[in-house]
Amino acid sequence: MLQNLWNDESGVILSAEIVLIGTILILGMIVGLVELQCAVVGELSDLGDAFGNFDQSYQTSGIFSYKHRRGIKAATAGARYRDRPDQCDCNAIIVCISGGEKRFHGRR
Repeated sequence: MLQNLWNDESGVILSAEIVLIGTILILGMIVGLVELQCAVVGELSDLGDAFGNFDQSYQTSGIFSYKHRRGIKAATAGARYRDRPDQCDCNAIIVCISGGEKRFHGRR
């Protein structure tokens, strides 16, 4: 009985079939990981553009306190800061195309 079980080949996967299935799975995983990488790079590029477009300018007015009769008792000057665009703010957007290549779109 043990000899019959040992010689029975029904349901056996040949090594060539295992290699073929493994190759298909690995190629599919590589394509999927490339697409995942392109999606992550695109989202991080969008996040970087959002931070680059964030305007940090501000302005505050001064405060004056007057004496009861005449004159200024105390005063503070206002403050102002104007945020100018940096050289690297939103100048390149990374876009993945077929083959995993990257192209830069936008201002350079």
